[in-house]
Amino acid sequence: MGVGTDGGPVRPVLLLDVDGPLNPFAGMPDDRPQGFEAYRLMPPSWEAAELARLAARGRPGMRPVPLPVWLNPGHGRQLTALPFDLAWATTWQAEANTFIAPLLGLPELPFVAWRSPRPAPGGKVFWKTPAVVSWAAGRPFAWVDDEITQADRDWVAEHHDGPALLHRVDPRLGLGPDDFSLLARWAAGLNGPTAPPA
Repeated sequence: MGVGTDGGPVRPVLLLDVDGPLNPFAGMPDDRPQGFEAYRLMPPSWEAAELARLAARGRPGMRPVPLPVWLNPGHGRQLTALPFDLAWATTWQAEANTFIAPLLGLPELPFVAWRSPRPAPGGKVFWKTPAVVSWAAGRPFAWVDDEITQADRDWVAEHHDGPALLHRVDPRLGLGPDDFSLLARWAAGLNGPTAPPA
């Protein structure tokens, strides 16, 4: 773990994306991973986007269909058991606390607020990456997302002073036992003389 201004350890942050790691949307409609349950949710941002799409298609009187989401209710317990402080790094933003956290048994979590319009960091760097690094402000962090690539790992290594683990989760499978083991090992390694590489 890092060291706080008082000399004590600072817990790393685990930044959570929803769609991909927690909601394995790429497996829909037929390949729901074991342990996941199906939900139909209507966050206001989804409803507004769907209303706009329907209007653009000449169907302004139609009501939007709720968003299909797969979640594993056991993930809340598994996440809170990890030696991390949890935060959202998802386009759901505050809506993750309203719609996702209760279904997983998670408390209200801080979240990365994305700028609009989305920045274009250049190269193949994911648009979320600079905001995640800015939000972490030098604190050790792990980030799980389905769109992380080596370009993001390289960018973080150059722009973030603390340890960081960027872990891509297969959006067909969502978080599984191997992912949780990796996160636990990485956090435990922060207590050693040197942190594992990002």
